Amino acid sequence: MRKFSIFFWVLLLGSIPLVAQEKISFTDLVTMDLNQLVKSKERIQKNDKEYTNAFDQLKGDAEKALRFKPVSVMSKTDLPPSGDKHDYMSIAPYWWPNPNTANGVPYVRRDGEINPEVKNFPDKVVLPGLSASIYHMALAYYFTGKEAYATHATKLIRVWFLDTATRMNPNLKYAQSVKGVTNGRAEGVIDTRHFMHIMDGIQLLKASSVWTAKDQAGMEAWVKDFIQWLGSSTIGIEEMNAPNNHGVWYDAQLLAYAGFMRDTNLIKTIYTRVMNRLDKEMDAQGSFPLEMKRTTSLHYSVFILNAYSSLATRFQQHGLDLWNSKTASGKSLKKGFDFILPYLLKKQQWTGPQINEFKQAEAIPLLNKAITHYGCASCADEVKRLAGPAYPSLLMKLL
Repeated sequence: MRKFSIFFWVLLLGSIPLVAQEKISFTDLVTMDLNQLVKSKERIQKNDKEYTNAFDQLKGDAEKALRFKPVSVMSKTDLPPSGDKHDYMSIAPYWWPNPNTANGVPYVRRDGEINPEVKNFPDKVVLPGLSASIYHMALAYYFTGKEAYATHATKLIRVWFLDTATRMNPNLKYAQSVKGVTNGRAEGVIDTRHFMHIMDGIQLLKASSVWTAKDQAGMEAWVKDFIQWLGSSTIGIEEMNAPNNHGVWYDAQLLAYAGFMRDTNLIKTIYTRVMNRLDKEMDAQGSFPLEMKRTTSLHYSVFILNAYSSLATRFQQHGLDLWNSKTASGKSLKKGFDFILPYLLKKQQWTGPQINEFKQAEAIPLLNKAITHYGCASCADEVKRLAGPAYPSLLMKLL
């Protein structure tokens, strides 16, 4: 059994082998805690065996990332409706050709079933591999000081965001389009949640001479424009107001950008909105009714809690405690964990809709957060069971 990291390697980089051939979801990412990284670096420098296996795995991942070639929005063959390839474009994953029309349009929704046509639009397809590569190399650079990691990570960032010939325009006007229905949807904003981890990577790359003041200024200008588009466009506003996981992932993204820009006012605004969102969208037992209605309800119940966990980790770094706060009606992130954990620990049988088998390895990031923030001892045992021989190499040990 090969070792693995709790992160994603998909598509161009392949999938992560796990216990019983399960695959970690590339949508549920671990947000790094910058304060924890400092402690991990100290332990690695002391050759602490509890950390060295994970460190070795990270270096292996970073070496693979050095082989990840630059990608850009210019690689698509079809033009977006704007006629400008610099505009990002993807198609909605759960929409399929209409069997009742000769030309298949308008497309119809089949929730939880991914249309393979999504791979025909590589803007979205390459994003997980791009962000994973940058993330792993930035981390490896932080721990080792090896400039080769910073150099290649910087190159990948420049090609996607900064170089005139290849840069992505800072908008998502044509994300998750539906043939015969719409050129772009609010739901498409979730495509770029992977950018959160690129923002984190850049924070680590700043220490390298390869990352220049021009690079930093260019990224800040790009992020500023993207924040503006997210907050003023019809699509962005609709996604911000989405009453399900989409709205939470919108806030998770926006918080990463606000932190990157050191915008304390925006950070506070997001925190207030997140608390109000949690109060309205969670029920009395700690579940999220809109996620419970999905055809893969356990997956989406985990998915939304991963978004909240990402928010809580980032808020903590800005002095705001989402992990332990309660809303006006007594809702809390802990209540959400208390609801889901019995199912993830197999103490109760999930009774909601689940048309596809839930891959238990997807629970590892949440279980780890429950260990760290809520003292869940049985969660630690379950993580060890799920990871098996790979447990000592989990990247999350360093984060």
